[in-house]
Amino acid sequence: MKPSINPNISIIGVAIDLGAATPGVSLGPSAIRYAGVVERLEKIGYHVKDEGDILAKRPASPIVEGSKLKYLDEVARVNTELYEKVSSVMAEGRFPLVLGGDHSIAIGTIAGVAEHKKNLGVIWFDAHGDINTEETSPSGNVHGMPVAVNLGIGHERLTSIGGPHRKIQPDNLVYIGCRDLDAGERKVLKELGVTVFTMHEIDRYGMMEVIERAIKKAGDNTDGIHVSFDVDSLDPAFVQGTGTRVPGGLTYREGHLALEFIALSKKLVSAEFVEVNPLIDNNNATAKSAVALMGSLLGEWLI
Repeated sequence: MKPSINPNISIIGVAIDLGAATPGVSLGPSAIRYAGVVERLEKIGYHVKDEGDILAKRPASPIVEGSKLKYLDEVARVNTELYEKVSSVMAEGRFPLVLGGDHSIAIGTIAGVAEHKKNLGVIWFDAHGDINTEETSPSGNVHGMPVAVNLGIGHERLTSIGGPHRKIQPDNLVYIGCRDLDAGERKVLKELGVTVFTMHEIDRYGMMEVIERAIKKAGDNTDGIHVSFDVDSLDPAFVQGTGTRVPGGLTYREGHLALEFIALSKKLVSAEFVEVNPLIDNNNATAKSAVALMGSLLGEWLI
């Protein structure tokens, strides 16, 4: 995207780490702001409105009676508030840029976008599948479940956010960078026929071919593309400040190239960047990388 398409961006922070195993990603929105996201976007030419943060409260116990999902009530409440906020921003004609927080926030983000883009395409950058359910999850952490929820699979408290229907269709979903999938995730991805570009495909074909195919899959015959970018899609050599690092990921330049070509497609309608954890980072380097990647996605060019 470029300012000529939509000059108005709303930044929405979601200060939550209840969906993750490692504390600290609730500080991600502040770390990203401190790394200069507003200034960078304004330099590109956007009018930026910072909507502040949606805050999570930590309950005394992670377990809700009758479910093994951790912090279910609070995760559902935060995502309901996020859904309403994103939908409101979209109604104003502004581009929502959501800053996580753990990846459970994709439940609320995508529900809010799908309120206005009924046939939404999604490109999901992640080392993991995030398509577990209460039955398949080895941990009960909701940040491993947002894709399933948006496909209408999972706990009713989560799938009902924004209405009890699928927010995205399997044919419109594309993964990039996967290299750590649970057995249950592999099974459901095959059953649904979801397009998954693992690191094998990226190594084999190169990022150029992969991103062109991904944009075509998520962008043709849809109402636009939402980008959900987990920083752990990059190799840990480039992002130390994230909680579920998996070796063998995207290079820094592969990440930029992919996002640059999504920008060139002119099909981007919304985005979120998640899982920045400054507590385990080095000099806020991961947040700085996330801001640079946002620049590439939103039309920042050297010449």
